[in-house]
Amino acid sequence: MPELQQMFNRHRKYIFYLLAIYVLGWGFTEYKAIFLGLVLGTAISLFNHWLMVRRTVKLGDAVLEGKKTRSLGTAARMAASVLGVIIVIRYPETFHLLSFIIGLMTAYIVIMIDYFFHYVKSNK
Repeated sequence: MPELQQMFNRHRKYIFYLLAIYVLGWGFTEYKAIFLGLVLGTAISLFNHWLMVRRTVKLGDAVLEGKKTRSLGTAARMAASVLGVIIVIRYPETFHLLSFIIGLMTAYIVIMIDYFFHYVKSNK
């Protein structure tokens, strides 16, 4: 599964760039709650993406060995997202809910953009 690790490393790099932009936005604009919501949502999104990749690798190894495996960790990813929502609802003056939700979708957006660029690159 080295391709999966390479893809995840690319995605992680792009997400870290986005996080850096969000931190700069938090530091230099008056929209602090929006950028903090984006930071929190994106951080949880990166954690969920990392967890999914790790569980997928374990699933692949278990299939090769002929063993049974547990789920891909849907409950853990949902729990992380719910924890983020609880934080945002508990501190509404610090975090913006809609930007948190957009941040949660960041990993999926990065995956789609990365796929598009690699699809175009491979069809040249």
